[in-house]
Amino acid sequence: MAEQIITTEYAEVMQKSFVDYAMSVITARAIPDVRDGLKPVQRRVLYAMSELGLQYDKPHRKSARIVGDTMGKYHPHGDSSIYEALVVMEQDFKKGMALVDGHGNFGSIEGDGAAAMRYTEARLKKFTQEVYLKDLDKDIINFLPNFDETEKEPEVLPVRVPNLLVNGADGIAVGMTTSIPPHNLNEVILAVEAYLDNNQITVRELMNYIKGPDFPTGGIVINEKDLAEIYETGSGKIKIRGKAEVERGKKKGDKDRIIITEIPYTMIGSNLGKFLSDVAALVETKKTTDIIDISNESSKEGLRIVLEIRKNTDTDKLLNLLYKKTKLEDTFGVNMLAIADGKPERLSLKDIIAHHVDFQIELASRKYKYLLDKELEKKEVREGLIRAYDILDLIIEIIRGSKSLKEVKACLTSGDTSGINFKTKTAEKAARKLNFTERQATAILELRLQKLIGLELQALQKEYAAILKNIANYQDILENHSSMIKVIKKDLEAIRKEFSLERRTVVENREEAVYIEEAVAEQEESLLWTASVMPRHWIHLYMREIRRRWIARIYMYFAA
Repeated sequence: MAEQIITTEYAEVMQKSFVDYAMSVITARAIPDVRDGLKPVQRRVLYAMSELGLQYDKPHRKSARIVGDTMGKYHPHGDSSIYEALVVMEQDFKKGMALVDGHGNFGSIEGDGAAAMRYTEARLKKFTQEVYLKDLDKDIINFLPNFDETEKEPEVLPVRVPNLLVNGADGIAVGMTTSIPPHNLNEVILAVEAYLDNNQITVRELMNYIKGPDFPTGGIVINEKDLAEIYETGSGKIKIRGKAEVERGKKKGDKDRIIITEIPYTMIGSNLGKFLSDVAALVETKKTTDIIDISNESSKEGLRIVLEIRKNTDTDKLLNLLYKKTKLEDTFGVNMLAIADGKPERLSLKDIIAHHVDFQIELASRKYKYLLDKELEKKEVREGLIRAYDILDLIIEIIRGSKSLKEVKACLTSGDTSGINFKTKTAEKAARKLNFTERQATAILELRLQKLIGLELQALQKEYAAILKNIANYQDILENHSSMIKVIKKDLEAIRKEFSLERRTVVENREEAVYIEEAVAEQEESLLWTASVMPRHWIHLYMREIRRRWIARIYMYFAA
């Protein structure tokens, strides 16, 4: 075949290539789908785990095996990005509801990385199995060919709660980003139920159920008054503070302390270490002389950062300084962007819930259509068997007089008696009236002799009655919108009662922190304090940090 040279403008080629690349990053990498609230890599990891049979009640499996299956079958990208997605779905300090049950070192809130994938193990959480992957076998979602068309993968997962709200999302695409805070599962389900009852409900009315974000790190949202506008427009800024309590020394010689037990969501990871450094810098630059020492006493039981302070310190003033000069108060930028109807769109709170409800109605319709078809098949078979019980002698005579299975089936389905030897003309005449369906004829021929006893007929008739009841129920759900809504709400209530957690983040209006800097007087006392206390403080802080880093380096060296 002769080569064909197409002449075109280089600028047009570049423009088309860039647009194609940008849309690929937006829709297939960085931005979640509004229906299941998952990015493709997250969806593929969960589906691969489901296909591997990693149920919540089964043993954990090596993370490397999960990553390998995901990469080889569904996600042809780097293994590090797949493992990172798996790790984040396990970290309960990042997700409103963790989706993976990990075994081993999956990192920490202080920014420590997870161990290599060959050392960790994982399986699905019960919540994930029941809410994200249930009914995959009931033809409720579309399956698409994978990258090399050797496997099938789900277009979306049949998630039964608005995961976009429950677990939030973050991602950077080309020219756009998404940043959605996590919310409380209990509140989100109540809001969905309210929308199901009245789809004309407003965003402000939905906020009677969803008070605001519910960060897994707790903390305090201090600008409740701005939340309504944020949820209506899909963008804005949420101000979060850590939770700090003042503990006064009870005995003589005991120092006063500020105990930080909850931190802003944005402080997770390296920002926690930066907070400690920022506090130390405030002392070094003499912004405050009230802090004597700082220590991180966090453990598996929870976060605990202790600031030792001077006696009779103005704690309100000191906390305001920390709010203004450190990450103890921070801003979470909200941009509720998701893929809706195949394109990126900024959504309001009501938009997200509306898309979710439409998705649930589609899932329920497909599920009950599938179940109805199965029950109709059962009904057809049971009717054939019940009818066959009344003419068992005739059927046995047909079988004994036939030379092949084909002849028997032809007689049972169309009354064709050619080639069959009958004992009497009466039997042959009765055989010509038979009109069983192909499915009924197959079931009759597969019937075991032990099923011919009277009690089995009674059980068959009882089963047939139950099938008729199921058919009526499924038809009612599919034909009546109110019945459909009732079923969806029933499922949501079951999820809410089993999996919901208490709210962790306080939402209220607080006054903005105000701190007026004062010139530090060069007094002999302050110089003495700086010379005597600061070295001890710095040695204590930096020796602990150096020790932590060296331990991490040694661990990573041997892990590699």
